[in-house]
Amino acid sequence: MNFCSTCGSPLAQEVPEDDNRVRSVCTSCKTIHYENPKIILGTLSVWEDQVLLCRRAIEPRHGLWTLPAGFMEIGESTSEGAQRETIEEAGAEIDLGRLYALFNIPHVRHVYLFYFAKMRHPRLDPGPESLEARLFSEHEIPWESLAFRSTKKVLQLYFEDRRLGRDMLHTHTIDAPSLS
Repeated sequence: MNFCSTCGSPLAQEVPEDDNRVRSVCTSCKTIHYENPKIILGTLSVWEDQVLLCRRAIEPRHGLWTLPAGFMEIGESTSEGAQRETIEEAGAEIDLGRLYALFNIPHVRHVYLFYFAKMRHPRLDPGPESLEARLFSEHEIPWESLAFRSTKKVLQLYFEDRRLGRDMLHTHTIDAPSLS
């Protein structure tokens, strides 16, 4: 952001009085423009022993596989957003369950919330953001063609939980990729 959305004046990067972080502050009206993380909502949708993945028709990571997920919209709850994204991307009819995983991804300013969901039937009707939607057994997962580290982590946790008979909420921080 370069200009104030309140008055149009230039912004300066400074630590406002009574704050402890650098913020974008209007040089004229002194409005503080806060930048907060974006919330991404999705599901780990299951049919029998298979999980639902969508192959992305959009950037970033066009053509790679991911769990159905996307940005939270104004006016919806996190569970409503997760269900909406699953319908939009996969056309899957689901019964939404509990929150399964919460991932902090500070280097891209995202917080991911994945809900567990049971599919009502295996029929899928992917929307325009997906090239295809498919159900995969664990041995069929295209591990080398997953779009995001968050998708890989959720799938690894799910299959481990299933083997161990575990039922828990997972929280995790995904750090920036190493450059070395």
